[in-house]
Amino acid sequence: MSHVELSVVIPVRDEAPSIGEMHRELTETLDAWGRDYEIIVVDDGSSDDSFENLARLQAIDPHLRLIRFRRNFGQTAAFAAGFDHARGRFIVTMDGDLQNDPADIPELVATLERGADLVCGWRKNRQDAFLSRRLPSTIANGLISTVTGVRLHDYGCSLKAFRAEVVKPMKLYGEMHRFLPAIASERTSNIVEVPVRHRARRHGESKYGIGRTMRVILDLLTVKFLLSYSTRPLQIFGLIGVALGVAGGVITGSLVVGRLLEAVSLSKHEPLLLLGILLVSAGFQLITLGLLAEMQARTYHESQNKPIYVIREVRQTAGSPHDHSGYRLTTP
Repeated sequence: MSHVELSVVIPVRDEAPSIGEMHRELTETLDAWGRDYEIIVVDDGSSDDSFENLARLQAIDPHLRLIRFRRNFGQTAAFAAGFDHARGRFIVTMDGDLQNDPADIPELVATLERGADLVCGWRKNRQDAFLSRRLPSTIANGLISTVTGVRLHDYGCSLKAFRAEVVKPMKLYGEMHRFLPAIASERTSNIVEVPVRHRARRHGESKYGIGRTMRVILDLLTVKFLLSYSTRPLQIFGLIGVALGVAGGVITGSLVVGRLLEAVSLSKHEPLLLLGILLVSAGFQLITLGLLAEMQARTYHESQNKPIYVIREVRQTAGSPHDHSGYRLTTP
């Protein structure tokens, strides 16, 4: 399989009016940039003429590659398909609705070449409605930054640039495309945010609304667990289990001591006794669940030979048993 310098991955769904202009702007920018590139457009189950328009462009543009889903699988699946088929050393993602400006792509790639592993676009002057789009986005960005520890102004901006070796190993599902920087933090801490232009939507309507909020929150919990406890699940289940067990033990213990001293009537405190027993039982079950999760986590990592660390580079001095030509640099 041949390789190129840059792959641009664009998911589209019912964007027929925007496709021609999007392709023209993107092609003009990348041709002027002067390096090898490919454009991968993923049609996420469009019901309009999006794919037909793309097919006509693909017939005359060898840089354009098309992936067509059998039905709508969502933006996360579209990005995942694009990453799987990308051949570039660098991978850029963007929307197909003309709100992202392709002219920002060379600067994102230049930031990668200066050493970053992931560059996130920041729509500093976002051209969207305040109450329905910008305010919820600001709240979500603050929540995601706090929970994941990866602080960014704009998680929702699709215009991002990655080193291929950082993004290709990612396993994406649900609504996790918006958490790509947080997921990437498992492999690198070299994440940079760059202000980019943002334009008002010219055609159609946004596919995203407040109805996705609950799914985003649930996926955020999943991401937090994967980032913090995927290799040590007993620490979260066990901690909660011990806390519940201790609380239940204190309740039942105090009732038993009071009964032995004939200072407490268990019949009068039956609800409290049942609560104590319930807490002890729940704590024991959570600790057991944590131990089982530890076994599953070890099986998962060992069966896939998945490393628990990611090396950026290895340097060896001259005279090393494995090197006889000065410094040796190895990158993943």
